[in-house]
Amino acid sequence: MLVRAYLRASKSEQDAGQAQAELRAFAKERQIRIAAFYIEHESGASLSRPELFRLLEESHPGDVLLIEQVDRLSRLNAADWDILKTMLHEKKVRVVALDLPTSWQLASTGDQLTQRLMDALNSMMLDMLAAIARKDYEDRRRRAAQGIQKAKAAGKYRGRRADDQRNQSILAMLKGGMSWSDVCSATGASRSTLSRLTKVAAVKSA
Repeated sequence: MLVRAYLRASKSEQDAGQAQAELRAFAKERQIRIAAFYIEHESGASLSRPELFRLLEESHPGDVLLIEQVDRLSRLNAADWDILKTMLHEKKVRVVALDLPTSWQLASTGDQLTQRLMDALNSMMLDMLAAIARKDYEDRRRRAAQGIQKAKAAGKYRGRRADDQRNQSILAMLKGGMSWSDVCSATGASRSTLSRLTKVAAVKSA
């Protein structure tokens, strides 16, 4: 059994360091070793998660996917969550989340009956927490949209400013030969952001 830790942050200002320390502390307390960390900056509402899929590709039956919170794994809609669950089931990967105590026993070996019972219970709890995470995501988006509409009505909305300095840094890194993955890790930008910036730069230079 190998333990693979997955850390996701959707914004550049979110730091995965604190979550990484908490996962290490959890593993140390239970005398288990984390074989690898997979870190990316992508939205939990999207299935476009290269590092998560790399983790699953490298996993073997019985391996553990360790996360800080269930919403780090999923803020997906029901259809996409079903796709991800199917992948986890096919790979026979067990999800252990620090905010889901019923999953903690899956990080250690035990008798087969206990493991099957905990797997069933954990699956049910994951479904519930994933649904709550999705509702929280939709609620926050709805409140943000309402706030923008109010600001527009009051003539106060100017839209979100582009971070020109960061964008120029990203383009410079890419021009210097850095890989997209390295640029994403260094800046917190998503791959879709890099794609958009490179397309705009190509049009301007044409």
